[in-house]
Amino acid sequence: MVDFSLSEEQRAIRETTREFVRRELMPLENEVLKREREGLPGIEPEVVKALRLKAKSFGFWGLSTPEEYGGMDLSAVDQALITSELGRTFVPFSFGGEADNILFECNEEQRKEYLLPTISGERKSCFAITEPGAGSDTRAIRTTARRDGDEWVIRGEKTFITGGNEADFAIVIAVTDAELGSKGGFTAFLVDRDRGWTSDPIVTMGQAVPATLSFDDVRVPHDHVLGEIGQGYELAMRWIMKGRFIIPARGLGACERLLQLAIEHATTRETFGNPIGDNQAIQWMIADSEVELEAARWLVFYAAWSVDQGRPPQHDSAIAKLYGTNTVNRVADRVLQIHGGMGYTKELPIERWFREVRLWRIFEGTDEMQRLIISRDLLRGYRKPGAHFN
Repeated sequence: MVDFSLSEEQRAIRETTREFVRRELMPLENEVLKREREGLPGIEPEVVKALRLKAKSFGFWGLSTPEEYGGMDLSAVDQALITSELGRTFVPFSFGGEADNILFECNEEQRKEYLLPTISGERKSCFAITEPGAGSDTRAIRTTARRDGDEWVIRGEKTFITGGNEADFAIVIAVTDAELGSKGGFTAFLVDRDRGWTSDPIVTMGQAVPATLSFDDVRVPHDHVLGEIGQGYELAMRWIMKGRFIIPARGLGACERLLQLAIEHATTRETFGNPIGDNQAIQWMIADSEVELEAARWLVFYAAWSVDQGRPPQHDSAIAKLYGTNTVNRVADRVLQIHGGMGYTKELPIERWFREVRLWRIFEGTDEMQRLIISRDLLRGYRKPGAHFN
């Protein structure tokens, strides 16, 4: 028997998150839009901190963080449920108590200096692998780390680094053995900003402001190697793979909210004496959006379920990200079209969503990279068509 129902605990998690979004986040939307129109961050850091502490008071802290560190240690399915509810609003918020998953590779001293302060919110990190000349080709990085006594000297540039403008330390993947390359020649380093690296913001069409990081012979103590020397590529892939089903999970909530806006507009906006929802063209856009939303939902939650079963996540997460992020882009486009000229204005949040979701098809693995993963797995025999129920 296949059971698609949620447990009582999962329903409670979903409803708690939904109520938090409705009561605490959605009322901030107009202010977020106003601030962004003025060129300011949509939500101030102190407001985010206060919201996170409020959520912590009823137990929502460290969704994926192990219980030994004060987190909830939720399953991947539960995390997808919560993320999809957060996607119902464009207010830039995430629950606190989190740290990059590979930071749990810290040794005892590093945990005190980096992991624990990051979980508590005292420190901010960023993950730095992408480079100007490499892009999606993670094996082609050129940033180097040269051993000099008890230090490493890092030279190179990283780009499109999320959180790079705010971080006080970076997890940097650098080449330590060019001959070995990604097969044992990349190493991860914990590099404090005060060691000398700099960041410059990159202006985008959306609200995300990634950074270019510059390392000009930045010296790092040997004891700031994360994990083992040569383990950098493995850690990088672990970081990248963890989040792929989470991105389209947020898209599910965005699709639901956008589609509801379209339905409300289609039933109240009249042309030629009738609601525009009476027109077949509008009906088909709404129907197609609902079908694709439900298809994306099952792909996302299947990918999350696969993670919980201990299966290699790459293939299923690639399918979920490819289809899910394209779905939310198509839905946003249709909803904007249904609203006509008003949808294109900054008076409504639709154009804001339209710009934001376009990024989701690019970061943490482009559409093209997901297609490469899916096709390669099939062509090399790692997966067989229709293997989900085998």
